Amino acid sequence: MTDPSYRGQILVFTTPLIGNYGVPLNKTPVDSRDVGVTLESDRIQCTGVVVADVAEKFSHYLAVESLAAWCQRNGVPGITGVDTRAITRLLRDQGTTLGRLAVGPDASAAAPNASDYWDPTTENLVDQASTKQPYVLNPTGDVKIAVLDFGAKANILRALVRRGAAVTVLPWNFDFNKIRDQFDGLFLSNGPGDPNHCMEAAIHLRKTLQEWDRPIFGICMGHQVIGIAAGLDAYRMTFGNRGHNQPVLALASSGSIKAGRVYVTSQNHQYALKLQDPFPQGWEPFFINCNDSSVEGIKSTPQSGKKVWGVQFHPESAGGPLDTIEMFTDFLAECRAHKLQFGSSKNDVMGAAKVEPSLAEASRPVRVSA
Repeated sequence: MTDPSYRGQILVFTTPLIGNYGVPLNKTPVDSRDVGVTLESDRIQCTGVVVADVAEKFSHYLAVESLAAWCQRNGVPGITGVDTRAITRLLRDQGTTLGRLAVGPDASAAAPNASDYWDPTTENLVDQASTKQPYVLNPTGDVKIAVLDFGAKANILRALVRRGAAVTVLPWNFDFNKIRDQFDGLFLSNGPGDPNHCMEAAIHLRKTLQEWDRPIFGICMGHQVIGIAAGLDAYRMTFGNRGHNQPVLALASSGSIKAGRVYVTSQNHQYALKLQDPFPQGWEPFFINCNDSSVEGIKSTPQSGKKVWGVQFHPESAGGPLDTIEMFTDFLAECRAHKLQFGSSKNDVMGAAKVEPSLAEASRPVRVSA
């Protein structure tokens, strides 16, 4: 519910009982281990919640409030006492669907016209979810990573800082090329909505891919933006892939990933990159979904001389399996190897030199703007 990738969506939970563990205090220190929040952002990101049976009483040593109280405090409506199995079957038959929550007299009234429904995909949800100002986490880290924030889950940032990285989080449409020599690597985060709304970021990234030789890694929306910058097309899937048990087949080896092995992954996406033959020069498919054969990852070829990876799934999970969590370790290992071989980033060489006042190192909690 706090994952920014769910922004603008009504979530239907298939587990019958929801809320029995309650909701924890969503605040942590900001240091080399944590990024300011317990959950995936500082608020509920979805627009509505549908559950079969909501637990009014909760029991967990970290819980501070109930699911209902949390939703009410965040202004997010929810409904319970409905047959979520029937709703799930409907969604499985016709795919992601526009809908509404109706109770009392509204529930028996005639449904609105199709034109009356709000379609969140028509809006640039990434612009709503991304940070508005740059900020830095773990500034004393030994390798400097820039993160383009398309609606980043906090656990992505945790995965980077807990592996020793100094992380600078930038707005989604920030022109990284203006400051790229300060960093040892670039990371593109997950995010909500249609990747075609992010063409500004893709155009900036295309220049980065052509001129910059340091490692780049993208997840979910970041993976799609890399694909668009490389020359691939993105399309809206009928059903999308969601949940914590999506199997993907590795088509190539890289770091901890071995070709021919199936990895179980956590996913949440409605859009995907088109599989085409031939692939753009210098690129190759990295993963493919075992269920629907959709593209689950791309990477630069060894012949390209680049170190670029994109995956549609979430290696950092939270929740979900940890089959691919070491991809973060692989990425930072490549960044450190490049730094060792070719020297430190310009910011290290120049000591306290600053490019922009807005990038001054000052740790701040993760914040997702409304």
